[in-house]
Amino acid sequence: MSTDTILQARVLPNRRQDHYLVNAEREAQQRGLFDVPIVDCDSHCYETVCFPEIVAYIESPNVRRSFQFTSLESIQANLIPQNLGDRNVGGRLHPGGGYGAQEGAYPLDERGANLHPVAATTLRSMDALAIDYTILFPTPMLNIGLHPDYDMQNELTWAFNRWLVEDVIPNDDRLLSMPLLPIHDPEQCLRHIQAFSGRPGVVGFMVTCLQYQPLHRNVYMKVFDALNERGLPLAFHSAPNWTERPFAVLDSFLGAHALGFPFYAMVHMTNVVLSGLPERFPNIKWMFMEAGQAWVPFTIARLDNEYKQRSSEAPLLKRLPGEYIRDFYFTTQPFESHDRASDTRAMIDMMNGSQTLLYASDYPHQDFDTPAAIWDQPRFTEEERRAIVGGNAMKLFELSSPPAGVSAHATGARDAEDVR
Repeated sequence: MSTDTILQARVLPNRRQDHYLVNAEREAQQRGLFDVPIVDCDSHCYETVCFPEIVAYIESPNVRRSFQFTSLESIQANLIPQNLGDRNVGGRLHPGGGYGAQEGAYPLDERGANLHPVAATTLRSMDALAIDYTILFPTPMLNIGLHPDYDMQNELTWAFNRWLVEDVIPNDDRLLSMPLLPIHDPEQCLRHIQAFSGRPGVVGFMVTCLQYQPLHRNVYMKVFDALNERGLPLAFHSAPNWTERPFAVLDSFLGAHALGFPFYAMVHMTNVVLSGLPERFPNIKWMFMEAGQAWVPFTIARLDNEYKQRSSEAPLLKRLPGEYIRDFYFTTQPFESHDRASDTRAMIDMMNGSQTLLYASDYPHQDFDTPAAIWDQPRFTEEERRAIVGGNAMKLFELSSPPAGVSAHATGARDAEDVR
């Protein structure tokens, strides 16, 4: 589809971001990370500013018309669920790519002139961060599970996935995706799995954690069976929701943001484990994203303790809940390093993190992590660093090893002296 009318600065603005992308590139050079395979398992685009393209894939003429004759501001306010809360703390945190009108976005250069703007700007940030592969996810549509109109959910999910898989990631082999499943509708999920499995760059599927579907029910078994048959990873991407009743007692977004991400991940992981889904579908690789790590040892301890007392309530399990959880995969952002390095080491050991943690930047969100967040951990061996920043993901997604230094040189990133 044509991108002539899409302003790059409104797609993913401020990708240059001299006050931290130049610093990120410098630290990658200093640590030799351009010669280390790095896979970013969670990068984001701001799909709302690309709705003129996405809307073209909406199949229902009524739903399509709602977007065609509605301003972007109204779409964001009325047609896609939004989270409450000031993520940028009154401007104290840089808003990343969230605001299309900000100044400072660098223009597309000759290398990106023939690429989709989302692809071009994503690749440029990958060059700066020394990233060899990145998996792109939505941003506002992580809240789509809160939309009360299931038809709207179906139409938007289908349109977004087609846009991402057909228009964005084909621009470069380094761009990957895990299409979003409309998990409220098992038949639609099967349609997505059949349509997108095996497409170039598709390495699995994703469910948003902000939804309330009881995934243990029999109606969903056909979905898991389709994923199991293909041996595909299924990721649960978390987010906060300050309007949730347990968080209504909190008087600041700080609490909702800190607790919301692990809360929803914890609920879905508990349901997956106790309903015996890993036993029934052993070929699915289970992933939990953007919830940190500290909640994982906590959940292991709680579930193992309860299971020892009432195992009859989880009859499909053949092992302790924690043993299944230690086989799951978890993304690193936000990486919750402790003041005492020994505490961080203990946390990682309890969750088998050296084999199951997957580096994620969460770029361009305001709290993103560079690869150095992992590389600089004092208690990690170099083998563990390499596994977490790229090796574990390379095995999980069966990715080809990139040529040494591909991020720094093959795509034209600046030399070290340019970022001093």
